[in-house]
Amino acid sequence: MQEQAYAEVFLIDKPKEWTSFDVVKKVRNALKIKKVGHAGTLDPLATGLLIVCAGKMTKQIETFMGQEKEYTGTFVIGETTESFDLEKPVEFVADASHITLEDVRAAALQLTGDIMQVPPMHSAIKVDGKRVYESARKGLDVKMEPRPVQVREFEITSFQDRVVEFRISCSKGTYIRSLARDLGEILGVGAYMSSLCRTRIGEFRLEDAKDLLPLIEEIKARRADENL
Repeated sequence: MQEQAYAEVFLIDKPKEWTSFDVVKKVRNALKIKKVGHAGTLDPLATGLLIVCAGKMTKQIETFMGQEKEYTGTFVIGETTESFDLEKPVEFVADASHITLEDVRAAALQLTGDIMQVPPMHSAIKVDGKRVYESARKGLDVKMEPRPVQVREFEITSFQDRVVEFRISCSKGTYIRSLARDLGEILGVGAYMSSLCRTRIGEFRLEDAKDLLPLIEEIKARRADENL
């Protein structure tokens, strides 16, 4: 393979508990080239569409990252965690038995459109040159400034037994964990994100993505054919 001329984009369904870098490393090792990167991080506990660019296509990473994202998943109300997902222990906040579907939809409406959002402390954003999750793990307090994001759609698809199912279309830089936190605050009972799947990046859709490990075997087989 001529690395200088090589260019390819892979649509991958990221497995749960894999980091986005784990996926990139796996693809890089299979291709045996250095220029491989992803177009937008997914947290380890999240699944779904990850765009991985190789060779000359790494120049397109910023373009892909800037496109609208779509997610589905679940929030749990009445409880929260330090990270607003299941990376940290769940803590009881308040009895949420009085919350109705109409209440949840009204709260989601307040978080739809052009909003100012404070990123979670357990995120990869840099403040003063340091990743804030590194400071959070050390117990250091970092002031997070609100940032403008756009939530074009915040659809509540189901609500039962304190579990909110949603579909969200949003701009680059939107944290779904922060939407969980803010939804819980509006409802007055707390909330955290219990599952998340990225279903779309721009016009690229999850149904067109490949499972990671079969893709790696496909890449290895193709390289073996090229080296014959």
